[in-house]
Amino acid sequence: MRGDRAPDPTQVLAALGVLLNLVLVLVLSWRFSVRAARRAADTDRTGTRLMSLTGRTALTAAGIVGVQWIVITHPGNTTLLLVVLGLPAMIASYTLTRALTVLTEETPRSRRDRR
Repeated sequence: MRGDRAPDPTQVLAALGVLLNLVLVLVLSWRFSVRAARRAADTDRTGTRLMSLTGRTALTAAGIVGVQWIVITHPGNTTLLLVVLGLPAMIASYTLTRALTVLTEETPRSRRDRR
């Protein structure tokens, strides 16, 4: 009777190797799918933020241009014209200056002062 024999040690090791490889493949595929899902969610979140920022920027620019257009097409008050044209220019220059300014620290930081 062939079914009554105990398996050889080689067969046991081969079966364990196949089982461990199967488990390893399952775990790795699960981890990769979790990472891919996280990357997709991060990309989606970044795209949503970008579209939200683009929308708000376009809406604000349209509002500024609309007010400027109304003031320019109805002349008469020079002070109002200068304010309407100068204020957005000052806000834009402030924003660009802050974005392009590199701040440096003069004093070295200690090891305990980590952020």
